[in-house]
Amino acid sequence: MINRNHRPLRGVLSDPDEPAAATALAHRLDLPLLAEPPETPALFLHHSRNGLALRSSGPNAPGPIRVSLDEGRQGQRLRQASLKRESLARACGLRGGQSLRIVDATAGLGRDAMVLAALGARVTLIERHPVIAALLADGLRRARHSHPELATRLQLVEADSLQWLAALTPAERPEVICLDPMYPAGSTRGAVRKDLQALRELPDWPGLAPVDEAALLALARASATARVVVKRPGRTAPLAGEAPDWQLPGRSTRFDVYRGLAGD
Repeated sequence: MINRNHRPLRGVLSDPDEPAAATALAHRLDLPLLAEPPETPALFLHHSRNGLALRSSGPNAPGPIRVSLDEGRQGQRLRQASLKRESLARACGLRGGQSLRIVDATAGLGRDAMVLAALGARVTLIERHPVIAALLADGLRRARHSHPELATRLQLVEADSLQWLAALTPAERPEVICLDPMYPAGSTRGAVRKDLQALRELPDWPGLAPVDEAALLALARASATARVVVKRPGRTAPLAGEAPDWQLPGRSTRFDVYRGLAGD
């Protein structure tokens, strides 16, 4: 996730009843441990009894971002999830009673992966940004208590997708790989929802280069035994300019589907 409208990430804030977890996270991410929220506009991580959240300080700051199976729009989406309602599930070829192996190679906050798991798929989430991976890990930890059956179908890997996919053995290759790269400027989702604003403002992380989208798509196709599914804004060109084998259109978002080559 590379974004030029960065805000500084000041550190990790802990509630009084969560000092150990916050201290461990601050040490792992090499961030300061905060005694109080930053006074100037900035991003910070907040460890509380409700879980880990990415928060913004300053006037008109959006609410906290956390990974949850129950809260807000995601909770509602999961409660209503069905193969008929979810275009992504149809694009992946998911059918009732079928346990596809799916890799979400650009996991983000894991919202699509959770829906696919709720519909029966076994999903591996790949996320390379350490802060987003920490949010995912915390959300999946809480899910093991609140939604144990669903959580067993979700596996998180903090890694670069290109390197991880390249290391797969033939037996480890999944049927489906999903890609949802950051949408280009000017697309229908260019205006970021307020609840995701802080996520888009995360600073680049040392050692993380911009994603080579053409290489990622090519490697995904070479690694998937059935198909690769790419989420795109409705009127945006295909990823890396490569025409899909077929498309599943929607009102503002479409799914471009490419035939996987690993099954040949």
